[in-house]
Amino acid sequence: MNVLQKIKKIDWAIVLILLIFMGISTLLIHSAGYNDSKLANHYIRNAVFYALGFVVLFGTALVNYRILLKFAPVFYVASVISLVAVRYFGVVRGGARGWFEIPGIGLDLQPAELMKLFLILMLAYFLARKQGEPLQFTTGVVPAGLIAFIPFALVMLQPDLGNAIIYFVIIIAMLWIANVKYLHVLIGLALAAGLMIGAVTVIDQYHDEIEQFLEEKDAGHWMDRIDAYLYPENATSDQTYQINNSKQAIGSGGLFGEGYLQGTSVHNNYIPITYSDSIFVVLAEEFGFLGSSIVLLLFFLLIYRLIIVSLISVEPGGAYIITGIVAMFVFQIFQNIGMFLQILPLTGITLPFISYGGSSLIINMMSIGLALSIRIHANQPLDEDELS
Repeated sequence: MNVLQKIKKIDWAIVLILLIFMGISTLLIHSAGYNDSKLANHYIRNAVFYALGFVVLFGTALVNYRILLKFAPVFYVASVISLVAVRYFGVVRGGARGWFEIPGIGLDLQPAELMKLFLILMLAYFLARKQGEPLQFTTGVVPAGLIAFIPFALVMLQPDLGNAIIYFVIIIAMLWIANVKYLHVLIGLALAAGLMIGAVTVIDQYHDEIEQFLEEKDAGHWMDRIDAYLYPENATSDQTYQINNSKQAIGSGGLFGEGYLQGTSVHNNYIPITYSDSIFVVLAEEFGFLGSSIVLLLFFLLIYRLIIVSLISVEPGGAYIITGIVAMFVFQIFQNIGMFLQILPLTGITLPFISYGGSSLIINMMSIGLALSIRIHANQPLDEDELS
């Protein structure tokens, strides 16, 4: 199949949705930094990152996904090494040592973001080798869990709870469609419930000691977020500042919003990190319920198109990859919006394709490119000359 034939098979509806996201994201980031000289050029950089992202997307789409799947163990090991290296050579952002600075281009590389995609590839590689047989606990579930646990533990040590949880969500979704036994599902749910209850109990019993430990690691803000979610009645105004102001800003948007560049809370700096984690607050305050609903509809259409791609995949590896990508996006969308409605605890998870973030955007575009590759090459076996 030549390049022209591959281009014709691209799902252009997905590309159109991403172009719309590019416009929405750039406008919102411009508004978020409108009264802040430090953020004045972020919307231009966001457009540049999007342009680079489309290059990565099409480049990935034109490569047979089976090649990437074949080398999944190499990518996975390299990502694990990068997670170890960032603990010693990385820089701190938001209380987590999880970034490599790349001088000259204004792009910081976050290995935890890259691991999300390579974890999906590695799990798809492992599960596809089971050829649809029911997963045995010792030879299927445990090894898959270990594959996810290694990056989970390394990212938790940064500490970066948001990305660590995403790894957990990815493996649950992929195991679910990999013919896992219901008994193992029940055991997993019971174990997860036990761990959550245990974690809350430990936090309650050793609250001061945990808070002191996190402060020594320059991550005291995590305890503030936990207190604001678990004990809102006892939380200080500083601990609930972002959530309370965000809820007020979202509510003030009403049906149609206050208007572009007119967000009161946004432009009076009542909301922290509006250009990244809190970008949904900008959307809701300035464009209201209607604007927010349109963006959610676009997310729904994107997920729908991805699921359609998984249905036409003739190999389980492709379906596993799409499942992991869909789970990753759905959870990030739900978590980012839910935390500002106080449905979920506050984490550092960004809103895919909307929030500012160079490495996260590039990885998201690469993920979509991988999905498009599955659509393009669904009926095309891997030729030996493609590996030369």
